Amino acid sequence: MTGNGTTFVEQISSDFVNSLETFSVRKNFVPGAVLFLDGESADQLFLISSGQIKLTKNTNDGKELTLQVFGAGELVGVSGLFEQELTYTSTGTMLMEGEVWIIPRQGLEKMLIKNGQFCVDFLRWMGLMNRRMQSKFRDLLLNGKIGALYSTLIRMSNTYGKPHPEGILIDLSLTNRDLAQFIGLTRESVNRMLSDLKKQDTIDLLPQGHILIKDLAYLKEAIYCDDCPPDICQM
Repeated sequence: MTGNGTTFVEQISSDFVNSLETFSVRKNFVPGAVLFLDGESADQLFLISSGQIKLTKNTNDGKELTLQVFGAGELVGVSGLFEQELTYTSTGTMLMEGEVWIIPRQGLEKMLIKNGQFCVDFLRWMGLMNRRMQSKFRDLLLNGKIGALYSTLIRMSNTYGKPHPEGILIDLSLTNRDLAQFIGLTRESVNRMLSDLKKQDTIDLLPQGHILIKDLAYLKEAIYCDDCPPDICQM
């Protein structure tokens, strides 16, 4: 029976995980290690056992955008299946030290062909990831600079948030430059907007780059949030 959580491992059955383990290679990576490069042949997928992986992409003018940060239980590097000459569409770099299962794409494809339930589980997960991405792009395109920041903070609260006496703590160490890379803005613009939110007592900026969201309702009201389910409103 599949899980009802938000990570890949929570969306699939324990039998699926056990089958993956039979042809996966476990490897430990240190921060900064590059697992795959944008444009390389996508022959492998990466299941995070521990640690974090950051996905980035460079624009034509040389600006680096952070697309996503994945944690334990997530599957990374899926560019497609059952196609020839697939390539990675981003670069995957280890952000926090941990263990990763390296999964041959052909091995996964053979497993899905042989087991219909595994295929259903995988398609369900891919559908969830597509809905998340569509929702994220909609917010970034329709809400302008301020809306892009607000929606990113909302999504971070759902993805990395932990309960805090004063609100929701985003348990991800971020510099303002890191946050700017998530939404394609300059560091200076993000600095100004975060300062304004802090003055309004909507957020607080804590040591080690953590953000405390004290008034999530304000962020949602400001961008006329559709109040998507938490499993969709994710980074």
